[in-house]
Amino acid sequence: MIKFRYLCLAISACAIVSLSSCNNTTPTASNAPAPVATSSTTQVTEAGSHSNHGSKTKININTAILSELDKFEAKLGVPALSNKIQASRPYATPEDLVSKKVITQEQFDQIKDMVTVQEVVLTGEAKDVDYMTKLGLMKGHLLVAKELLDQNQPKQAEPHIGHPVEEIYVDVEEQLNERKVKEFKTTLVSLQDLVKSNPKNPKLKTDFTTSVQAVDGAIATLPEAQRSKPGFVLQVINGLLDAANSEYGAAIANGKIAAAIEYQDSRGFVVYANDLYKSIASQVTQTSPEANKAIEASFADLVKVWPAAIPPANPVKTPEDVTKLIKTIEQNSQIVIDKTSTQAQQ
Repeated sequence: MIKFRYLCLAISACAIVSLSSCNNTTPTASNAPAPVATSSTTQVTEAGSHSNHGSKTKININTAILSELDKFEAKLGVPALSNKIQASRPYATPEDLVSKKVITQEQFDQIKDMVTVQEVVLTGEAKDVDYMTKLGLMKGHLLVAKELLDQNQPKQAEPHIGHPVEEIYVDVEEQLNERKVKEFKTTLVSLQDLVKSNPKNPKLKTDFTTSVQAVDGAIATLPEAQRSKPGFVLQVINGLLDAANSEYGAAIANGKIAAAIEYQDSRGFVVYANDLYKSIASQVTQTSPEANKAIEASFADLVKVWPAAIPPANPVKTPEDVTKLIKTIEQNSQIVIDKTSTQAQQ
């Protein structure tokens, strides 16, 4: 299975070297992020053609979180490949995946155009998109965890409470400090411990609410005008959907839902992405009515893929079907992003 990843993220239409996904196993020191084995860097200052969430940008195997590495797992169909890549860090070159026996040469040839060891430094809007996307991944995890807890499924909920603190928090901690966000890692750890040890404790509900409020507070450090700007929000949405696409692809094997955690991860990300779009839909309608129509129709079909937090016996749609819906949203989002960018420059 796949270990907690998440979203994540690499987003925005900017190469982002990290984001998060999930696993059934508990992270250990052996699969914690290792130092990058290269000094080569690329600076990304704005959203555009640099998104790690599209197939166009390469994924840094030294720094990407598990949800990004899931792209390789889904493409090659190798169980737990994300964890294997993470455990063998650092890599001096992409070809080290073969020399370290993580994958075969034949498998590497299938993904070599997606792999890099180049570090990406984000600034400006791209950095803000990355920040909100990672926090959005936390929100997605907590949303699906709440559903599972409400259904008296604490064991299934626990990984989704653990993932935000086990991987995403570390990945976004530097930005949290820069933005002077009050530390809430302790809050997330306390919640995780309570779900593990005493899920029937009445305090659980309070701690859960506190954790969600902490994530919301971190998001709120971004100016409200920015958080309500369609061009900005759509970049975040695309990042969340890209992570959901990777997770869903990793959840399906031989036409069956083989990994419940990845199914649930993708559900949480899509639910939150849909909520974000609803917050800007009226603005998009005013400037790009046809794009809004296509995005809303695709979301309506997309949310049906996850009828509940507990996976159905058979997938509602294939990974290819899900990719197509997400691609439609991305393409129409880009129309809106380009239009708002042009208007801003005039």
